[in-house]
Amino acid sequence: MSLSRRDVLRTGGLAGLAGLGLLSLPGCSAGSSGAGTAATGGGVQDMTLWYWGGGLSEAVVNSAVTQFASSVKLTPSQIGGDFKAKLQTTLTGGQAIPSITGVKGEDMPYFRSAAAKFVDLNTLGAKEIAAKATGLEWKWKEGQDATGKQLGYPIDIGPTAMFYRTDLFEKAGLPTDPAAVGDAVKTWDAFYELGTQLHGKVPTTFPVDQLASVWSILVGQSSQRFVSAENTFVGDSDELHEAWKVATKAQTLGLNANSSQTQAQDLGNGKIGAVFGAAWFALDLESGAPDTAGTWRVANNPVKPTNYGGSFLTIPTATKDPAKAFEIIAWILSTVNQGKRFEDAKIFPDDPAAWALPALNQGSEFFGGQKTIEVFGPAGKLVPTQYVAVTDGAVGAPYSDELTKVEGGKDPEKAWADAVAAAKQVAQRQGVK
Repeated sequence: MSLSRRDVLRTGGLAGLAGLGLLSLPGCSAGSSGAGTAATGGGVQDMTLWYWGGGLSEAVVNSAVTQFASSVKLTPSQIGGDFKAKLQTTLTGGQAIPSITGVKGEDMPYFRSAAAKFVDLNTLGAKEIAAKATGLEWKWKEGQDATGKQLGYPIDIGPTAMFYRTDLFEKAGLPTDPAAVGDAVKTWDAFYELGTQLHGKVPTTFPVDQLASVWSILVGQSSQRFVSAENTFVGDSDELHEAWKVATKAQTLGLNANSSQTQAQDLGNGKIGAVFGAAWFALDLESGAPDTAGTWRVANNPVKPTNYGGSFLTIPTATKDPAKAFEIIAWILSTVNQGKRFEDAKIFPDDPAAWALPALNQGSEFFGGQKTIEVFGPAGKLVPTQYVAVTDGAVGAPYSDELTKVEGGKDPEKAWADAVAAAKQVAQRQGVK
């Protein structure tokens, strides 16, 4: 999906301290003493927190600075640019290592391979907290290495659903109520039937924004992605081939808006009548297409939900007081503060207890008064568990490239064969069997 604050934030930011791209919050300066300094004689110790713009609620982070001021001088810093690369460089160099650092969900597979550089949060109480997150065991597992060492404390999750325009659905004679729409798209075949009616009755509107959006959902619904837990290439599986056929069907049926470069304007002008996205996509939609307020609703995905996004807070082993760092993390990510974070930035809580808070149960004006938690909450507990290899992004890239070529007229089956061949080559170079 091209309209994504995650994508924007991943490449945005300002250069800063020592070329590391540190953008300090107001009143804070980036620390250079490594993973904190231990307090002496009952004094105040220095600790640093790294995250990226939009990764945490700035209001909650600033409150944490005040909350722990009697024992910790907490210096939060937003890291601009390539967060993963800067964290890699810092951990490898051993200098200016943050006491607490965020790790993006898509980067966790890499950092799992560097587990020795992070504290096992289970030794600090994470296991007891995770036990209360009924239905979200999958998210905590994403933050573990193969031995069960808990590297990351989940910040958020990104359960997916189908966003759709009620005004355009009504024009097409389709149901507009979220429950009814969800019932109408229980399978992919049913989704395409609905999409065919939508485009047939309103020819300027399409049910798919781009093939990559559908492919992403289908891969997330699969039992395996491109590389198995045994480090073998499985990107040529019958399951993924079938997913490819389903995704490219949008092109062969003429139901693809092909809006990879123009998604923002097409969400506003009615060219896109439906789009798959994670819970956090709501904020992207509100900011990108404000004139459509009141016309959008959210319904269940075809088949089942997936997860797109969701990050972690971690404690590097260089941190001098891991127990205090964990206390700060647990406070920032407490149930109440997760509710505040949702109010600030629509960052969807990974704590099911937070889903009952008023902030998440108020009807949204942008979504016509709908309580979207009624879709995203259950979806969060139904996300299938998948193994995501450290090489997943690189091995999966050729499929996205070939989907773009399908949008340009290439035969879908030829594109599949070329995607598999290219992915195999990438996998071999990455050490995949």
